[in-house]
Amino acid sequence: MTMMNPIDETKQLLSGLVAEACRAAIAAGELPDVPFDAPAAETPKDAQNGDLSSTFALAMSKAMRMPPRKIAETVVARMDLSGTVFDKVWIAGPGFINVTFGPGWYASVLGEIEEAGMQFGRLDIGRGKRVMVEFVSANPTGPMHLGNARGGVLGDTLASVFERAGYDVWREFYVNDAGNQVALFGDSLLCRLKQHILGEDAVQFPEDGYHGDDIRALAAAFAEEKGKDVLDTPEDELKAALVAFGLERNIARMQADLARYNVKYDMWFRESTLHESGAVAETIEILRQAGALYEKEGAVWFRATDYGCDKDEVMVKQNGFYTYYAVDIAYHRNKFLVRGFDEVVDALGADHHGHTIRFQASMKAIGVKPGSLRFMLFQLVNLMRNGEAVRMSKRTGKAITLSNLLDEISVDAARFFFNYRQPDTHLDFDLDLAVKQENENPVFYIQYAHARICSLVRMLAGEGISVPAAGEINAAKFETAEEKVLIRRLAMLPEEIRFAARDLDPTRLARYAVDLAAAFHTFYNACRIRGEEKDVMLARLKLADATRETIANVLGMMKVNAPDHM
Repeated sequence: MTMMNPIDETKQLLSGLVAEACRAAIAAGELPDVPFDAPAAETPKDAQNGDLSSTFALAMSKAMRMPPRKIAETVVARMDLSGTVFDKVWIAGPGFINVTFGPGWYASVLGEIEEAGMQFGRLDIGRGKRVMVEFVSANPTGPMHLGNARGGVLGDTLASVFERAGYDVWREFYVNDAGNQVALFGDSLLCRLKQHILGEDAVQFPEDGYHGDDIRALAAAFAEEKGKDVLDTPEDELKAALVAFGLERNIARMQADLARYNVKYDMWFRESTLHESGAVAETIEILRQAGALYEKEGAVWFRATDYGCDKDEVMVKQNGFYTYYAVDIAYHRNKFLVRGFDEVVDALGADHHGHTIRFQASMKAIGVKPGSLRFMLFQLVNLMRNGEAVRMSKRTGKAITLSNLLDEISVDAARFFFNYRQPDTHLDFDLDLAVKQENENPVFYIQYAHARICSLVRMLAGEGISVPAAGEINAAKFETAEEKVLIRRLAMLPEEIRFAARDLDPTRLARYAVDLAAAFHTFYNACRIRGEEKDVMLARLKLADATRETIANVLGMMKVNAPDHM
């Protein structure tokens, strides 16, 4: 399929026209013969300044030693718009070169949407590179919390953005099924098992243990399956059995919760496999051979300061145990150098900022190409009801989990709201707003626009009027500002995908969808379709249907439904 970006294509066209006119003026002796870069072309913030604008004359004023307006006048005099998608060029202010689109451009946008369908916006900036997005990766010792819920939809939507941008995408969940937290999980389960069988006072629960009711439930389930005689098992063996029992059930619950949330992974990668395969020890040895390690006070240290960090880091403790940092380096070595991913993005809570600096250092040390590992950091979530923070579930009296949240609101609302604010901003999640069936609710507002168009298409089909092909409409009938604004908004989707992939900001999709819905509602309220003169009606009907398909396209990337009825 041809990759299309109507806005970028027209920017390149304007840049080329300005450059060609400048070269002609130089050849005619009308402008000084000085070198120049490709002229910039941008979308003006104010629509009164045209559809595109170039600051070329202002940028060249110093080099040419001429007033920018004089340069602009000379260039514009030599610009030939014939055969292009532009119908007008003029000069504004001190020397801005502005152009407006002609009917051919508006027709071409609708034609590109018709041809590409639900793939409109597909780009090839990834060129098939293999990119892994690792996200959520919650500790499997308990249920997933709201930070995991936000990270889940951000990571999943970013993966969709990369797919649309031309990457070969892999979604991965890293299961921390080894290390100190899992050992503490085993201690907690063993204590609860003894209390369940022998009585609450039989053993004291560790202060730093996992105190949740889920630990009690797992211990009770284990006792029911194994029987009371299980306490005769040697303690280390029993603890290992409890950990295996608990982790399998917790991981299965995570998978079920995330599947309900429309998040599916290509792989659930277990930390334990790194230990079992010797990958951690091998990574330590590679760093040692590279001269990146040293010993001090019985521990093994990484020379992180040699790679840009402010302090060195412990890799192997005095007791011979690997640190989390050492294991994570082995994991990322597996991602890049064993499995061959070209790029990796880790979605992490903002409290991991220091982690990102240390990891960039360790990637240099193991020979990973600079810039291949990137991070999407996201801030905390506050649930709000009646203007006040909500911290507890009404049903359980405990901290609200992803499962609790999806019992209260729709998956569509959860996925949209968590993907609506930029990752690096705190999110106040308004539960009251999320369930409102009103335009104030952004997901309702967008879905209503889609359903409204579906209703229009059905009604006109009942009258024998079908959506025309793009080549059958008269684009010169797009005369109102509302029509042109809506088409320009449709054309922006490929640019939004490009920026979202570049900046690791999948929330651009949600904000684009809101803007597109707003442009449609404004158009629909200002521009009559049914009962209008035939050419106008068909052109507007085609525009409405292209909007319907684009809304469904964007919501699909976010895995949010686009209903036909509401």
